[in-house]
Amino acid sequence: MDLRLAGHGALVTGSSAGIGATIAETLADEGCDVLVHGRNAGAAAAVAEQVAARGVRAEVVLGDLTEPGVAEQVALTARDFGAHILVNNAGPFAEHDWESSRPSDWRTAFEGNVLPTVRVSQTLLPSLRAHGWGRVITIGSRAVRTPLPHMVAFSAAKAAVVNMTTSLARHLAGTGVTANCVSPGVILTPSMYRMFEERAAAEDGPQDGPDEADLVKEYAPNPSGRLGRPADIASAVAYLASPLADYVNGVELRVDGGITGTP
Repeated sequence: MDLRLAGHGALVTGSSAGIGATIAETLADEGCDVLVHGRNAGAAAAVAEQVAARGVRAEVVLGDLTEPGVAEQVALTARDFGAHILVNNAGPFAEHDWESSRPSDWRTAFEGNVLPTVRVSQTLLPSLRAHGWGRVITIGSRAVRTPLPHMVAFSAAKAAVVNMTTSLARHLAGTGVTANCVSPGVILTPSMYRMFEERAAAEDGPQDGPDEADLVKEYAPNPSGRLGRPADIASAVAYLASPLADYVNGVELRVDGGITGTP
């Protein structure tokens, strides 16, 4: 299916690895020019090279979005690049429960997941309005609906992201700019796999890598019977970014294998 994205431009924050890199490459597959963002110059350049190999324009913008002024500068670079699609993907996760979490852990979760989304979006919105068409897509989490007891600060921060998405969609009424959220389930990225390996080693000692079927059963039971892949999230983002999704606005699209159940 042609998603009609050829000629559009996108900024994908946190796209130098993992889900963000796959989103960038998937948008490029649809003909979208992509501004790759990250903190590591080598990693970002490698993704940009993969994007450019699809025959589209690819550039890199670097910076830690939690540092003062950086999010705004990244957004201005995206404006000059011609990006009318913003994918707010960057955001750290860490394991903390109610007993172990400190105020600094909650601050880090919100400063890493909420404030960069606000700052990049606010700075880029005038350009999107002036263009009369645009997309703001934010990456949430299945923890929005089912807070994770070992990731309480992250769960709360992602819930704020979904709330902001609904608010932004209403704020942008009549502008041609939509705002939506994609909430992944358990996605088997390299960093997630390392976390599973470290957890298994701590509990049982050195062993072969964790078996996916066991991980699904013990950690993420869901009707689809598997863990997600970055491509599952990227495909959902590409649809919401496309003109085909003009009538989809203010939603949280859960891409989690059904782990959270029905509303």
